[in-house]
Amino acid sequence: MLTRLSIRDIVLIDRLDIDFAGGLAVLTGETGAGKSILLDAFARWHWARAATPAWCARASSRGR
Repeated sequence: MLTRLSIRDIVLIDRLDIDFAGGLAVLTGETGAGKSILLDAFARWHWARAATPAWCARASSRGR
């Protein structure tokens, strides 16, 4: 479970730290409030983590 998201130097955000409590987290806001920036930061972290050599080694051993 994602418990904390720290964003540095992405688009208009110099520094942002968000702590998530247990349960459902919902991002809401007006147009242009930065919701997509937060999701893009999470996606970059997720895909960077997924592309580590350990993940690649596991995937190739399964024939992917």
